[in-house]
Amino acid sequence: MLLSGCAGAEGSASTAASGRTPMRSAAEQPASGRAASSPSATPTADPAGRTASALPDPDVAIPRDPARLARALAGTTTRLRSAVDEWRRAGDPATGQAPEPVVLLALHQQRIYRFMARNREIASRTYAALPKALAGPAEENVTAIRELLSLAHPVSKPAKFRVTQAKPADVLLGHFRRAERRFGVDWEVLASVMFVETKFGRVRSPSHTGAKGPMQFMPGTWKAYGMGGDVHDTGDAILAAANYLHASGAPRNYRRALYAYNHSWAYVNAVQRHARQIKRDIRNYYTYYNWQVFVITTRGERRLSGPS
Repeated sequence: MLLSGCAGAEGSASTAASGRTPMRSAAEQPASGRAASSPSATPTADPAGRTASALPDPDVAIPRDPARLARALAGTTTRLRSAVDEWRRAGDPATGQAPEPVVLLALHQQRIYRFMARNREIASRTYAALPKALAGPAEENVTAIRELLSLAHPVSKPAKFRVTQAKPADVLLGHFRRAERRFGVDWEVLASVMFVETKFGRVRSPSHTGAKGPMQFMPGTWKAYGMGGDVHDTGDAILAAANYLHASGAPRNYRRALYAYNHSWAYVNAVQRHARQIKRDIRNYYTYYNWQVFVITTRGERRLSGPS
């Protein structure tokens, strides 16, 4: 779902496949797609030496039956939350990438939500089968993805997108909080914008409208709000985004500010939905951080980042 082309965008929707950047949020590699892996999963052992439940294969088939889909989503989300807790407790989100359980479970959750976003009837029946505590967040995530998909423009010709590894999650968190302190813009909103625009900086290609950098700035907007920084520098770009959103009405009126950032109400709604999820549970920030880049083509979607 790439989604780019934003700060100062003139209503254009960048487009591609997982967010709503025109081929940018999705990733950056040849859009030739990756071969689907076998639907097997590899068991892992916990620190005590016991065999844990198998982790989902990156391309395992998603259940189409609502009852089975609800069980898969509930189980994946529960395990993912525990894996994130363990990563934050025993790992180091400030210096390294997430451990395999977080990466694979987050990708599986993302693929389930994307499937539900494209299948409204199945999604509705799945919500009804989920525990109440999970149904609301699931509907928010699926609706946000659907809104971003509505802005995507499928790619028909071979294209190359540059994707890279995101900076560590807590390094980004430090930048978001620094920008919040300086400009009063909620860090969760800044994180949501970066997530939607470039999947936390994974997408490195400029948008089809010419927007650049991890927060997707148009040249004129960067000149006005970039404060002399480098549009490709993560810290500079996040500060500039907070500066621009503040000048456009945040935190008093986030909807107006986000609409100035990208002239699409679907974009505004999606960013706010994801920001709400992060505010409700910071584990959702670490989950979104591990969602991958997808690009939409006329032959279907392709994943451009993450495990193979």
